[in-house]
Amino acid sequence: MPSKKYFPVEQPSLAWDLPGLMAGVDEAGRGPLAGPVVAAAVILDDLKPIQGLADSKKLTAKRREKLFDEIRAKALCFSIAQASVQEIDQLNILQATMLAMQRAVEGLRLRPQKVLVDGNRLPRLDILAEAIVQGDAKVSAISAASILAKVHRDRLCVDMHQAYPLYGFDQHKGYGTQAHIDALTAHGATPLHRRTFAPVAKVLR
Repeated sequence: MPSKKYFPVEQPSLAWDLPGLMAGVDEAGRGPLAGPVVAAAVILDDLKPIQGLADSKKLTAKRREKLFDEIRAKALCFSIAQASVQEIDQLNILQATMLAMQRAVEGLRLRPQKVLVDGNRLPRLDILAEAIVQGDAKVSAISAASILAKVHRDRLCVDMHQAYPLYGFDQHKGYGTQAHIDALTAHGATPLHRRTFAPVAKVLR
């Protein structure tokens, strides 16, 4: 069974208020059959613009990796958090996603005046927040959060593959591809699988 080292969380400490700051929030990993759901919150620095920010799904893996490093270097602050497989099964994927987003915002070193969240739902926050549908394509800070969450989760999937090489997590990233379903059928579910998701539950019957 993999240890907790496969699910690192980056959460800077010492939050304090600074008027006018805006954070973007997004997640990665709602749809997969395995692994945690990851969320990121980012406050960009207007004095250090980052070119090419976009919805992470529209970027190549190589471009995401480059932007991941640039965002971490240039942002005023960022936080990456997650909700575990166990929390997903206990709460449901929507509530677990909201929990990961809440943790990401709470982990910011600087406290934003407002939080912009991708999608149409908001996590429970004590800060002014707004949900923006397709925000990862409209708001740079949300795009940056999308990239951080996606790259971080993809790296987790590489670790998951090392722990369970028969499942191909490094390729499908936990999504329900035919290769993943075939591996589930042949080898059963791992502790990394979301047991409340239908394809996994079917194998566990």
